[in-house]
Amino acid sequence: MMRLLSATPSPYARKVRIALAEKGLAFDLVTEVPWNADTTTPLYNPLEKLPVLILEDGETVYESRFILEWLEVKHPEPPLLPADPDQRLAARRLEVLVDGMLDAFLLHFWERRRPEACRSAPWLARQMRKIEGGMRELDRLVPATGFCVGDRFGLGDIVVGTVLGYLRVRFPEYRWDDAYPKLAGVLERLSERDSFRATVPEPQQLEAASI
Repeated sequence: MMRLLSATPSPYARKVRIALAEKGLAFDLVTEVPWNADTTTPLYNPLEKLPVLILEDGETVYESRFILEWLEVKHPEPPLLPADPDQRLAARRLEVLVDGMLDAFLLHFWERRRPEACRSAPWLARQMRKIEGGMRELDRLVPATGFCVGDRFGLGDIVVGTVLGYLRVRFPEYRWDDAYPKLAGVLERLSERDSFRATVPEPQQLEAASI
């Protein structure tokens, strides 16, 4: 059976967990903190990042975007990408946008963990501009009803629901729900799916020496 090396709060790992669940693929979930001294992540990914999909033969697939592509090629049913070329590109566009927003949030998160005297206000402001810009673009691109792209659940829904859910849980002081009620409605609809309910991000304890 495949194994997924994951961190419970990771939005990148959550995308993969949702895709595996939606495709009905069995896997063992292995949870750890990649920043802690006892992490096994370097054994499976030279970039020391999660998630990592460990195949039955021991080969590994890493980086969430590539794992999702691998799953779509190796396990095409049910498809998570539309057959229509324009809709496929629209889903990929949402994926790029969301990954950029998540990257910005993590840069913002780690900067805030630095001692207050060492934090860079311009750096924090720059990351918030990226998050806000991404939210405005999501609000423009995502329809108020139905699925995020096309007429069936797919990659667009996974990435949009993941970033919105992550911001709600991990960045509660950012009240995006009030500013973007349409997106709040999208998240509420997606959160009713079993794959989303089973993968809500949860904080993990970081070792002091790893920060």
